[in-house]
Parts: sequence; structure tokens; C-alpha cells
Amino acid sequence: MSRPLIIIASLLLAPPVLHAAASIDPPTSVIFIHPDGAGPAHWSLARVRWVGPDGFLAWDRLPAMALYRPHVRDCLAPSSHSGGTIHAYGVKVDQDSFGMDGEVVPMTPAGERASIMRRAIREGRGAGIVNSGSLSEPGTACFLASVPSRALKQEIARQLVESGAQVILGGGEELFLPKGVEGRHGPGVREDGADLVALARERGYRVVFTREELLAVPPETPKLLGLFAAGDSYRSTTEESLRQRHLTPYDEEAPTVAEMERVALSILARSPKGFLLVVEEEGTDNFSNNRNATGLLLALRRADEAIAVAEEFRAANPSTLVLVGADSDASSPQLIAATVESGSILPGRPLAETAGSMKDVLDGDGGTGMVPFLSAPDAGGRTHAFAVAWASPYDGGDAVIVRAAGPGSEEVRGLLDNTDLYRIMFRALFGMRPEDARAAATPAAP
Repeated sequence: MSRPLIIIASLLLAPPVLHAAASIDPPTSVIFIHPDGAGPAHWSLARVRWVGPDGFLAWDRLPAMALYRPHVRDCLAPSSHSGGTIHAYGVKVDQDSFGMDGEVVPMTPAGERASIMRRAIREGRGAGIVNSGSLSEPGTACFLASVPSRALKQEIARQLVESGAQVILGGGEELFLPKGVEGRHGPGVREDGADLVALARERGYRVVFTREELLAVPPETPKLLGLFAAGDSYRSTTEESLRQRHLTPYDEEAPTVAEMERVALSILARSPKGFLLVVEEEGTDNFSNNRNATGLLLALRRADEAIAVAEEFRAANPSTLVLVGADSDASSPQLIAATVESGSILPGRPLAETAGSMKDVLDGDGGTGMVPFLSAPDAGGRTHAFAVAWASPYDGGDAVIVRAAGPGSEEVRGLLDNTDLYRIMFRALFGMRPEDARAAATPAAP
């Protein structure tokens, strides 16, 4: 498949300059965690379910917080690929963009047609992506690949292998093998006959396929490709469909996003100039959009485990910025509860018996018509029944929340634009604002 056409075009206007902040002495590393589609209500649900209404998630403990405006250039609600592109390049693009701005790779505020991760690779810093879904997912792939259409998954996979990133971990093995060639998780689907697993090995990657193989990887491994599922490691369908097929929400043989992240950090920590690691839990978005509350709550717990791993690393390596943010609010779930007196949502009582006209949109533990979820105990030791309602099956344009800790996190306050995440990561990673990098690279006028 041919490479996407790159045409030099006029520069985009840079967004407003962020607040002034204290200087950051490089090398600083950045861990950007992207729990896709996770808005404020998602985290409220996770808190109640896993640590109780009075408890604290790892997400809650990150000290810096800001509201985030998610709109893209031509729409109030982003797509995952436009959101990923904006994070990687720091400029507004149209909703149907994947590492591109029309027919061109975007021009960043630093004055280059290269994502922040490709700049990091060029400058000798470590770089890696981790995804619980297929490696073609845009939340991570947009940092390394540019294609005219999100549907060009085989081309995305090729660009990932050729990117030079040290660590590439996720699902999507089928995209790396020729059609009909049997892999560890199923047959390949590539139409061009390319064997990207063989290519990766030629380029110095150690390739692993299982949790056991991943956890045995030594930290001195120079480059690592992990392919842990034919497609996604989660099963993005309804609870009812999973129950009929006797399947769990996640492939239990695949590593969690936190397990992948921990191995990635052990390798990238050896980078003398620091590193950029982008970690995505994709199940938070896909389970939401399939109205699967059981899967969503598991995905949020996994995303929070990834945040805890990042914070553990930062505690041992203080020159690390941990940045957490979604690009949209997937399906806008709402926690629904009621007093015992109302009799509508009671522990152990199926929702279909008591929810009345709402029964078709209320999810309990296992799906519609099941018993309510139970919270973890509150400060008084009490558990509480609750259900989940859904606003839509779409990624919404409501404001989401960015959290952060470490050098550069002082920029995470007030109201941020989605383009600002690039600026925050750039300044932490390279020790200067992107506009200053652009000015330094521009020859002085005679």
C-alpha cells in the first residue's frame, strides 16, 4: 500500500500561550495515559464500584486537575482519531483525521510536520505505545502513523513497525501477517503479503505474544513488539451477547494494560534522554458505546491500575510527568440510585421488576434486567445498590477532565483546550515551549 501523500501547506494558527510556569530541566519523561472516552461520570462510577463513595482512586490522587474542551475544527464532538491527532500534533483538525490535516501531515506549533513522538525518536529519546485494543487504535497510533482514512489499518501497522519506537504493545496480530498465514492468535489479513512480524525482528524487535512471554522480557531488551490478540484484547459487545457465548469482557490470557505499561517502563527507563510513553485503555470507550456497564467498570479499574503504575514509577523517578486525559465522553453514563423507601433499586432485586419505563436503558450487574451493582463499602461500612443509565451510543462533546502529577503539571489548571496537552507534554519533554522551539529553528532574517 502506498504511503499517504504529504504536501507542504500553509501553517495553522497556534492556540493561545499557556500560563507561565517554572523552567523544567531536561531530561524529563512523560507518561500520557488515555482512558478513551472516560468523562467525569465514568470516574464517579469507578470510584463507587471499586473503592466506595468515600474512597480514592489512583485517578483521584493526582493533584493537578483541569477541564478540557474536546471540540475539533469541524465538529463539537471529536472522533477517537481526530482526538488522537490533536494530542499528537497540538493543532485542531477535522473529525475524520488520522495523523493528517486533510492531505498533509499537520504542522505543529513547533513548526514541523512530525508528531511529538516522532520528534522524540528523532532526538534520541525513548518512545513507546501501549494499547488494550488493536495497535491500529488511534489514541496511540496517531502518535506514529499518518493515513488518509482510519480504515487503512494495515498501513497503520506497517508505519508502526517502521517508526523506530522502542516499545509497541497491544492487540491486532492479524494486521501484521499476510492473509491466510497462521499466527499465534489466528490468521493474518494483510492483502500486500508483507510479514510485519518478520520485518520487526529484522529491525531488532523482540516479539512476544502472551502474558507469560511479556513478563519474562528483561529490561535490557532494546526494542519490543507485543501482539497479544488477533484484534482487541477486550470483547466490545453487550453483556447479554457475552453471556450467551460464555465469554468474559476481556481475554483472560492477554496482559492487562498495566502489565504492559510496567514492562514498557522497565525498558524505556534506560533511555538517557528521557522518554515519551502513551498508554491507552480502549475498553472504557468501547464498552460504553456498547452500553455494557459491567465491561465498562472493569475497563475503568484497569485504567486506574495503569495510573497507579505510572505514579509508582514517578515516585521512584521524580523527573516524570504523568498526564491523564480522555478526548471525549463516551455515551455519558449516569449512576442511578434510589432510597430504600422508593423501592426502585434494591440489592438483589432484578431491575426489570422495578424500573418501570426505564428498564430498557438501565444496566445492572450483567446487563439489562439483572440485579443492581453494589458499591464498595462507604466510610460507615455500608454498601449501596446502583444501576447505570446511558445517554447515547456515541462519543459526546461534553467537557472531560485532565489530571496530572510531576514536572509541568502546574499547567493543568482551569480550562484547557485539547491542543494544550501537546504543549504540556512538549515543554516537559524538551524543556521549552513549542513556539520557542519553532523560533530557535527558524533562521534569523538578514
